Order: sequence, then structure tokens, then C-alpha cells
Amino acid sequence: MRRRAAQGQCPELVVFDYDEVRDARLFEPVAVAVEELAPGIEVVRPGLVVVAAQGPVGYYKSAEQAAERLVDQVAVSVGVEAQVGFADGLFAATLAAHRGLIVPPGGTSEFLAPLGVHELDQPAEHRADRAELVDLLRRLGLRTLGAFAAIPERDVATRFGRAAVLAHRLAAGMEERPRSRRRPPPELSVTRRLDPPIDRVDAAAFAAKGLAERLHTGLADRGLACTRLGIRATTENGEELHRVWRCADPLTPQGIADRVRWQLDGWLTRAHLNRAGLTAVIHLLRLDPEEVVDATVLQLGLWPGAGQDQGEAAERAARAMVHVQGLLGPDAVLTPVLGGGRGPVERVRLVPWGDERTPAADPDQPWPGQLPAPSPATVFSEPEPVALLDESGADVVVTGYAELVVQPHRIVHAGRTRQVVAWSGPWPVDERWWDEETAMRGARLQVLGTASDGEELAFLLIRAGGKWAVEGVYD
Repeated sequence: MRRRAAQGQCPELVVFDYDEVRDARLFEPVAVAVEELAPGIEVVRPGLVVVAAQGPVGYYKSAEQAAERLVDQVAVSVGVEAQVGFADGLFAATLAAHRGLIVPPGGTSEFLAPLGVHELDQPAEHRADRAELVDLLRRLGLRTLGAFAAIPERDVATRFGRAAVLAHRLAAGMEERPRSRRRPPPELSVTRRLDPPIDRVDAAAFAAKGLAERLHTGLADRGLACTRLGIRATTENGEELHRVWRCADPLTPQGIADRVRWQLDGWLTRAHLNRAGLTAVIHLLRLDPEEVVDATVLQLGLWPGAGQDQGEAAERAARAMVHVQGLLGPDAVLTPVLGGGRGPVERVRLVPWGDERTPAADPDQPWPGQLPAPSPATVFSEPEPVALLDESGADVVVTGYAELVVQPHRIVHAGRTRQVVAWSGPWPVDERWWDEETAMRGARLQVLGTASDGEELAFLLIRAGGKWAVEGVYD
């Protein structure tokens, strides 16, 4: 609301001007209260803190109980009301927190679709480009995030440019960048011993500026920029303080200095108010680039060459993959993770590069009927049709007891016929019988086929619904 309209409804309303330093100082106790229940928080900006939901939800058994505990913790510790939201991605989680909602995993797009396009312009971010984009989208008749997301990304890039593409990804339920990246090498961190130790905000601002320039210069020399900044401070009595700040865009020297100054201001103010339990002034300050991205386009090779060690090659490969994600989105580079299951398809989960490599199902649990080793070298995301024929050219049938009626003679896959020289199985498949939609009943069979040119190839076949399909190929 405009100030006059708001004061018309609430005459006793007091309006404060925007002040980042004040906001960071007042928000620090809230961040501390949240961190007592959920270690590893990241301060996005004063007023907004993010934490991976896996830990709190696992500990408190549900997202609802975790949210209730966080709200109670802030209320008891600081005396203010907090809003908590759960969703896939920072943007959706922020909007969910505004509404006090818990969005189930995978439901982000459905949650965002009916919301107004004005949600892309969050006032606390102070982004003039987003305000202009929102105004333009409204004039074009795109009034919801779902309507904007329905436009092909290529058309958005052609018509509106890079800034609109980032907003388009948010509207579609994706992130501007992955939630986590590779951990930078420790030599990128910068440390400064403060002599004399600091106990005043003006001294903290001076120390922050010099240290921020050193960090930014060191990263720029390697073609990198920081997007998650770790700030560590040590007092003369050995007490350690730590906080991580997250930023959507790469931090400039001024951006780094501002966040260091805000954090030191918050710590020192709390110390003066005897809230932090500090018994001495700060004498050591360290900045850690917790997450980095490419600051420039680097033409680097992926694999090691002459004179390169494996560690350097891994860093270059990771940098190249992050760059591809920056151009094409997080899902452009995927990493396979092997988990639990019976068939090869259900055991493999593809996760975006840099995300936590958690399997879809626990591989350590018993899986009766699991396919014996070795696993196929090539696994198809969707089984491909195949014909398994007997000597007369008729389809090979499997009985309800998972037995072959006749011996297989030929296999036809991808238009090529092979003579069956050996087979193993079949093994019965009877999964999720309690769920009509996902239940599957059939049989798996390993087949070795020889082509007319002498090439041998082994297949993993499955028969379900009266048809054969190939799930994988053995090398």
C-alpha cells in the first residue's frame, strides 16, 4: 500500500526509511534463534534466512512439526513472529513463507502457476529491472506466473533478454542457479588478524572493506565470483562465530564488504547487549567463498593433459559443468545416483550437477527379486520395444509361473535381427500389487544374441502386458 493509504487505515502507523545496516543488526538475533534448531542456515538478506529442509524435517518427523518448532523458537528467543514455508527452491519457499504454506516436493510449479506475476518483483530485493518486467508482462496480458512460464524460454530470451530468462525460470519453478555447488579450494579464503581488536561498528566497516577487496581480487584472478559468503570471527578468548550469506547474483567487492559489515555490526551489537555471551573483542576475521561461479567465459579443457594433475582437471571439469548450467539451466548437467530397487531403471536417479547425491530408495535395504549382478552398461529411461521369436517366428510366451513356453530363437531390436545363442531366466516381476496404478507383473530375461557379422550383444528383456521390451544392454 502507499504510505498515505496505510496511515489512513492505521493512523498510529510508524514508517521507517530503508536501512540495510539497521535491518541486518536487528535481524541477527532471529538468525541465531533459527540456527539453534537448524544448523547451517544461510542469510539471504536481512529478514530472510534459508535452511535445507532435510535436517529439520527428518529430526522433527514432519514439515508441519518443524515449522511449528521454528516459529516457537523465534517467538521465545526474540519475541517476534516468524513465517515459515517449505518448497523446492528459494523463490518458491519465500512465497510459501509469506503464506505459511508447506508445498510438497514436486508441487512447486502447481503452487506458483496461479500466483500473480507481480510476485517476481519482491520489494525487499530492490530490483528495478524486475519492476519494469512485471509492468511489461501485465500490459501483454500475462498476469500469472503460470501464463509467463507457459511461454517457451527461447521466445523469452529473444524478446526480453537475459534478466527476463532468469525470471522465467523462477516462474516455471526452477532456480536461477542450483542450490549447492562444488566446495571451493581452501586457499581462496582470506584471513586478517585485527590489531588492535575491534569492538566498534566503524572499525568493523574499515576491516570489512579491505578484506572484501582481497577476497574479490583473489577470485577474479581465477575467473570466479562468490555467491555464498562464509564469515568467521574469533575473539581473543577463542570464541568462534560463523554465518553464511547467500546472494542470487555474484557478489561485488562492495556487496562483500556490506555483508561483512552488517554481520560484524550484528555480532558486536549483541555482545554489547550481553546476548551472545562474548567475553572478548574480535581479533581474527576470515572470509570463505562457500560457493563460486564463473565470473567470465573461460575456454578450459575438461580432461587432464600434459603436466596437469587430477585435482586441477576435476576443478576445470566442475567449472565447465557449472558454466553449462548457467547457460542452459540446472537440469542441463545431470549426475546418475545408484539406489535401491529391483530393476535397473528404478535404481538410477538423475540429479542436477552440484545437488546432493541422494538415492531415490535406500540401497542397503533388502530387495527380494533384485536383478543379479552385473548390471547392464546401458539402461534406457523407457524400455524399448523388442521382438523375441521362436523357431517358427511366433512370439515367445511366458506363463503365469514365469516359465518360457518355447525356447527363444531370434531377437529383433532396432531393426536388426540376431540369433539367440544363450539365455538366462526368466525371473518373475510382481511389484506394488497393492497399488492399481503403479502395479507391475511380468518377467525378466537375459538374452545373448549374435548378428550375421558375428557381433555378440547381451540384452536384459522384460515381458509385461503381453509384450517384450529391452530395459538394458550389456557390453
